[in-house]
Amino acid sequence: MTRRLIAASAVVLVASMSGVLAAALVPVPSVTRDQIHEIPAGTWARRMAGEPATPFPERIRLVLGVNDVLVLRNQDDVPHQFGPALMMPGQSFRLPFTTASEFQFACTAHASGQMVIVVDPHPDTPWARLRWRAQRALELRG
Repeated sequence: MTRRLIAASAVVLVASMSGVLAAALVPVPSVTRDQIHEIPAGTWARRMAGEPATPFPERIRLVLGVNDVLVLRNQDDVPHQFGPALMMPGQSFRLPFTTASEFQFACTAHASGQMVIVVDPHPDTPWARLRWRAQRALELRG
């Protein structure tokens, strides 16, 4: 019985280690590099009525080479400003990033009037890929 338990434990250990190894060694795929956020219709009206209206987070994380293009779509009834761009109703604004850094923009879609874009470097090393996958898994759970 003890040998079976040891053998079963070894199989579980090898399987979990191979999963960690694969997570560290397999390149990070990207189907599309766009990260899309929409300003829904009625956002401005809800805010003017005193209701909470935050269409997307005030802090957005992007990763170079994975999802490094921010796409904002204005589905609201009024124009919205994002940085130097004025988006009319129905328009989109596409902003690609080529440098890892933290960027601050004026944004009328948020009550604070500000939005921060954090662009992380591409996870090139095995540890960086493993850390990126673990953070991604935690974000999807929370």
